[in-house]
Amino acid sequence: MEAPLNLLYRVPPQSGCATIISRAQAHLEYLEFDLARLAAGEEWQGATGDCEAALVILGGRCDIASEGDAWENLGTRADVFDGKATAVYLPPQRSFVVRARAGGAQVAVCKAVSDAGGSPSQRPAGKAQVIRPEDVRARAVGAGNWRREVQDIVGANVAARRLLVGETYSEPGCWSSYPPHKHDQAASPDEVKLEEIYYFRMHPAQGFGIQRIYSGDGDLDEVYAIRDGDAVVIPKGYHPVAAAPGYRVYYLWMLAGPERVMRPRDDPDHAWVHQLEG
Repeated sequence: MEAPLNLLYRVPPQSGCATIISRAQAHLEYLEFDLARLAAGEEWQGATGDCEAALVILGGRCDIASEGDAWENLGTRADVFDGKATAVYLPPQRSFVVRARAGGAQVAVCKAVSDAGGSPSQRPAGKAQVIRPEDVRARAVGAGNWRREVQDIVGANVAARRLLVGETYSEPGCWSSYPPHKHDQAASPDEVKLEEIYYFRMHPAQGFGIQRIYSGDGDLDEVYAIRDGDAVVIPKGYHPVAAAPGYRVYYLWMLAGPERVMRPRDDPDHAWVHQLEG
């Protein structure tokens, strides 16, 4: 499948909920990305359809209900740079309601086509689940100026079928997703095929970073200046990110594919930098 010419999505300011990246628009098989910005007391009703979904609270507080499940006053951070995430995982074929509390809320909706769930009477797996900050696993990755903090939100802690979700924080002047790695081929045990979407925020907000997406054969080589609120589709290829000096770069990442396994392959031209991590 040919990659779209432009993998960068500028996300315009909006209220309510909007689809930022659809499968059809981005030529993806599994992933979609929605974003909700809700004022205090505002309510949004949605449904997962044929997807499983992670509703990640980027900032603010809200109540989330889905059929027989309900969670009140979720969210502990003002924005993505203010601590770990709170999220709700929902299996396919679930309706849900999000209601913002005082101060409003921003919620990212990470979706992946899934065969888990089914009808309400036939849901042996993929139960709805809240993920609180204490459930989020934080880990330091890399070294030197390619160090970053990775926080796993939807991983082994959630019985999802395909979806993996987390957040990465890069300090000013540092690189992440480095050494460059890819996950676009089913070549077990060395590599597992996964689509990916990044959603970026900057601190301070006027900052920027650089995203490169390239393939080893030269068929794909795109470089983008990324700004606060941008999203990028990664259908294939290596995909390193650089933060400009003076600015922290955050990105929410979501992955999905035939297998729910994180097994990337480093670019052999640059994998040697692992030798410097000791």
